[in-house]
Amino acid sequence: MSWSEFIYFAAGSLILWYNGTLALYKSKNALWGNLLIAGGILLFAAFIGLLWASMDHPPLRTMGETRLWYSLFIVLVGYATYLRWKYKWLMAYSVVVSTVFVLVNLLKPEIHTTNLMPALQSIWFVPHVTVYILSYAMMGAATIAALIALWREEGKEGELFALIDNLIFIGFGFLIAGMLMGAIWAKEAWGDYWTWDPKEVWAFITAASYLVYLHASYANIPKRKALLIIPLAFIMLIITWLGVEYLAVAQESIHSY
Repeated sequence: MSWSEFIYFAAGSLILWYNGTLALYKSKNALWGNLLIAGGILLFAAFIGLLWASMDHPPLRTMGETRLWYSLFIVLVGYATYLRWKYKWLMAYSVVVSTVFVLVNLLKPEIHTTNLMPALQSIWFVPHVTVYILSYAMMGAATIAALIALWREEGKEGELFALIDNLIFIGFGFLIAGMLMGAIWAKEAWGDYWTWDPKEVWAFITAASYLVYLHASYANIPKRKALLIIPLAFIMLIITWLGVEYLAVAQESIHSY
């Protein structure tokens, strides 16, 4: 299995996801929609599994490989949210976001690699990266929900506030878990838990941003005002994930592979 086959798995998954989401909207019986969405998830996961087997290591090293996982996880989060709260629109948005990441990977296939440097050959590699990407997916879904809540007329947010808080709480837990595993890994590989390199600085800023929202949720701050923090925090997250590598100081980072 190689990246040349990705287009077939991706196209098949997207077709299943779009048709499944459409079926959720049009059919009173959600069975077909659920089957199609689940089928797309399994197909996409199958590609990751086959690619993993062919590379002899998890496809988690490059930016393109992390986008691959994000494309799957954002749909998983959207689907889990639909199953729990029946928000069809969030399922639809999740599929659209996944499509964007799939298209980027199709347009930039040169960013993938089969080599794994010694520093990445650690038991912490897989859990550290996958937990982070799962957290990013949950924060992305929370951001979509927050923007929808802000767009709606005040008083008509319904259960969106509870949904947003649940996504942020769980996503923040995964975010901190990813940071802790990364710190342990760094200690084993480089001798320090934390060195304040560019990636770590922005990871701290991201975590602090979401912590501000969590504190605001329990303070006497109007909920709609507190929600404004979420899109800003997500911008910090995107800089941490995708933007740091474009900074001049990024070459000094231990996260530059």
